[in-house]
Amino acid sequence: MTDRKEAVAYCLTFTDVYEDYPFSDKNWCVIRHHSNHKVFAWIFDRDEHTWINVKCDSEWRDLWRKAYRSVIPAYHLNKEHWNSIILDGTVPEKEIRRMIRESYDLTNKKGKEEKKKKNCKE
Repeated sequence: MTDRKEAVAYCLTFTDVYEDYPFSDKNWCVIRHHSNHKVFAWIFDRDEHTWINVKCDSEWRDLWRKAYRSVIPAYHLNKEHWNSIILDGTVPEKEIRRMIRESYDLTNKKGKEEKKKKNCKE
């Protein structure tokens, strides 16, 4: 995954989501859940590359940042909970998809409720 169209297309494969352009600057595309309108992917172009901001579990946040120089604290978002993935070809597509899926799960209210139920049973 190296460009904006590919990133948006992948994000739109998730269930119950939509593409939104909430700012007057059309460079910023967000992908939201229909059910709660929360954003799980902020997609924008910066420094000649497409970037994706994704929410991260605190257990993985620093691991991703240490593993790939193109995963950094999120541009324009809370750096404790969000990472930016710079699509410059250095992060394997499998890992980009994994980070996007995690962001989708973390911002999906239904997913959080199911995770809580699962943890209570264990």
